[in-house]
Amino acid sequence: MQPQTLVIKIGTSSLARPETGQLALSTIAALVETLCKLINQGHRVVLVSSGAVGVGCSRLGLTERPKKMAFKQAIAAVGQGRLMRTYDDLFSSLQQPIAQILLTRRELIERTAYVNAYNTFQALFELGIIAIVNENDTVAIDELKFGDNDTLSALVASLVEADWLFLLTDVDRLYSSDPRLDPQAYPIPLVKATELAQLQVRTDSTGSAWGTGGMATKITAARIATGSGVRTVITHGQKPEQILAILQGADLGTQFEAQPRSDNARKRWIAYGLVPTGKIFIDAGAVQALKARGKSLLAIGVIAMEGEFSATDAVVICDPQGQELGRGLINYNCNELEKIKGLHSEAIAAVLGYIGPETVIHRDNLVLQEN
Repeated sequence: MQPQTLVIKIGTSSLARPETGQLALSTIAALVETLCKLINQGHRVVLVSSGAVGVGCSRLGLTERPKKMAFKQAIAAVGQGRLMRTYDDLFSSLQQPIAQILLTRRELIERTAYVNAYNTFQALFELGIIAIVNENDTVAIDELKFGDNDTLSALVASLVEADWLFLLTDVDRLYSSDPRLDPQAYPIPLVKATELAQLQVRTDSTGSAWGTGGMATKITAARIATGSGVRTVITHGQKPEQILAILQGADLGTQFEAQPRSDNARKRWIAYGLVPTGKIFIDAGAVQALKARGKSLLAIGVIAMEGEFSATDAVVICDPQGQELGRGLINYNCNELEKIKGLHSEAIAAVLGYIGPETVIHRDNLVLQEN
């Protein structure tokens, strides 16, 4: 098998015992052994690991996850060191070097930081080092949080141009509904790229008492990852050795087919790295111009907007019915756009009193969703 780039995300429900929040050392040991085997096979490996808050709670004798942000951030700082110590001890026993990378959304929003993060991961791959990634809970604010490590792992997979994203959780695969609650639930072994947008499953689970994820966040992560060309798998976190079998073609877990990958790293950054600050709604003619003819978005096609945004911010582009079409970097702030929406480009200077860009969003800064 050709060497591939793999991102493996393991959730708190797999890492920690649900009744206490203490680390499940046997599962972690099996995970470490599996990742070392992957490295020895020539693969490039990133581990996105949850568990810092749960471990911190256990360390401090707390019986439930705190709700106040400051307390969660403080407890994450306690747990992160303990979690990395456990990983370092186990990986060191197999002579495998590791590195810790803590991210917030800020590192993906800022283009220079995004490129620097990409270069750091590539250097770690060349050195044969396993990067262990987590959200930097101690400094992240709500506006810059990933929200859950499923989303973080999908964005990291896009960043490093991974071939596979494995989401290890407390069930063996995706089901039509929670099999622990619904005896009629049936397994879904494969989700084709054309089916993901219409995927209809009941996602009642919101994660364990110590975690923040659930099946809904995994499906969202699969949409992000497959949209950037990464094949995604949901499989059992307590059996990490199944990763090796899946790579050999075993019918385990649920696989999500990847869409064709764009080679344009900048457009992947726009689509998945940025946090949109507003929405703009365009008319049917502009929809056709963007989708069928690959044109830039002009002011005449804009019919409405939501949110407050500045020039160069990322915005969501919607059709007249509010359906998301894509995302882009806008050339005007919300006040300017309110004045010029619906106008021909040559009329912009007279309205604003100065000459602005001819386009609202240039096609080079525009990413449309796949049909």
